[in-house]
Amino acid sequence: MFATAAAVVTGVASPTVHAEASRIQFLTPSGNIGCQLDRTPEGSSFAWCKANEHSWVAPQSSVCPRGNLPGAIGEPGGEDVQLAEGQAPCFGFVMSQLFFSGQYAPPIVAYGERRSMGAITCSVEPAGVTCTDGTTGKFFRLSRDSYLLG
Repeated sequence: MFATAAAVVTGVASPTVHAEASRIQFLTPSGNIGCQLDRTPEGSSFAWCKANEHSWVAPQSSVCPRGNLPGAIGEPGGEDVQLAEGQAPCFGFVMSQLFFSGQYAPPIVAYGERRSMGAITCSVEPAGVTCTDGTTGKFFRLSRDSYLLG
């Protein structure tokens, strides 16, 4: 009887499944650039980054369309660089915070390391952060001194 009960209990237990994180946030070692990689409810990936201090001015004409990212606002004046899977990179405003301190601060990603979510990969280098859509090759590069949308 004991062996039968053990077999039933063993058969009911399922192995632990480790799913990919639904959101990745990080800061560069300088603490000046923060990024978030995430997925839309439909499953496509996206990234957005923000430079806390920068010497460049975001273009007023390159505004992300409303709905480009969840939580994004398609209005002029945004300084958050965004890249959604299958779309061109753009500037907009994301209603989210990255620059926390203490226990809520995102982890630091060392120079030379990458973080990926689906098709989007962000690489951290001393010159800044580059996020690329592996399906289209579209990208953005962001630093304190400059930005590039490609």
